[in-house]
Amino acid sequence: MKHTVVMTGASRGIGRVAAEHILRRSPNTHLLVVARQSAGTRLAAELATGGHTVSHVPADLGSLGSVRRAATEIRDRLDRSDVPPLRGFVGNAGIQYTNALTEGPDGLEATFTVNVLANHLFVRLLQDRFAAPARIVITVSDTHFGDFKHNMGMVPGPAWKSPDALARTGAFPEPDTTAAGRTAYSTSKLAAIYLVHEYARRLPAGIDAVAYNPGFVPGTGLARNAGPVSRFAMRRILPVVALTPLATSRDAAGRYLADVVLGTTRAPTGSYVDRGRAARSSEESYDERREGELWEAAERFTAA
Repeated sequence: MKHTVVMTGASRGIGRVAAEHILRRSPNTHLLVVARQSAGTRLAAELATGGHTVSHVPADLGSLGSVRRAATEIRDRLDRSDVPPLRGFVGNAGIQYTNALTEGPDGLEATFTVNVLANHLFVRLLQDRFAAPARIVITVSDTHFGDFKHNMGMVPGPAWKSPDALARTGAFPEPDTTAAGRTAYSTSKLAAIYLVHEYARRLPAGIDAVAYNPGFVPGTGLARNAGPVSRFAMRRILPVVALTPLATSRDAAGRYLADVVLGTTRAPTGSYVDRGRAARSSEESYDERREGELWEAAERFTAA
């Protein structure tokens, strides 16, 4: 049966690989990609080769107003039956800055806006348009563990604060530094897991929510402009690690993401999928009080 999957972050990297897998393995999928205007038009045309059904909606994920307009357009297309019933949302887009001072047009810190609030706004505005069974997949990161095993010293672990503080610039010490920007990134990925847990509790039966961790994927550029420890790791350690099971290739990470989206990987709602299997996320990521506080804040920040 024909159905629609909405996807952000499909233009490059693991998202592009995942999009190609989804279309090839699920011919009944209408893939609706969310991307900036010119990039989205080009991406939809490239993915549609071979007879696949692909369309796009323009959006700047750093602007909540733009995200709201995109979600509203998707709702309208569904209501007019311009696209088949909605069965999936993939929030794969993510961003990391070299500081914690970058402010978006809404006056909010840009990392938190793109990695947390944009996904939340899509989920909330589309939730009553999903046709069960449906699946929401949010790409997260094992940097949320905050230990050397998971980030090899390149990305500081999360530094949780009240959501109202995290949503504003300058939330971390020395906010003009790369370390602060990376702390904002790992903290935003912890926040995304918290919200997945809330979606699992709050969304109607038949709409599953899953957090997907691709693992360490070399070539993402997370360690550029890094300090001496990370630069040493880039020169001496990463070329070796990339050849070991500690790393995930772009192709493998994209395939794993497609597996989660298509339901090939078994993962009940609220799960954390580490590459190809459901696993346990960090101990810090299970905190119902923080999850509830973040939900309430996200609702406020994304209110029309």
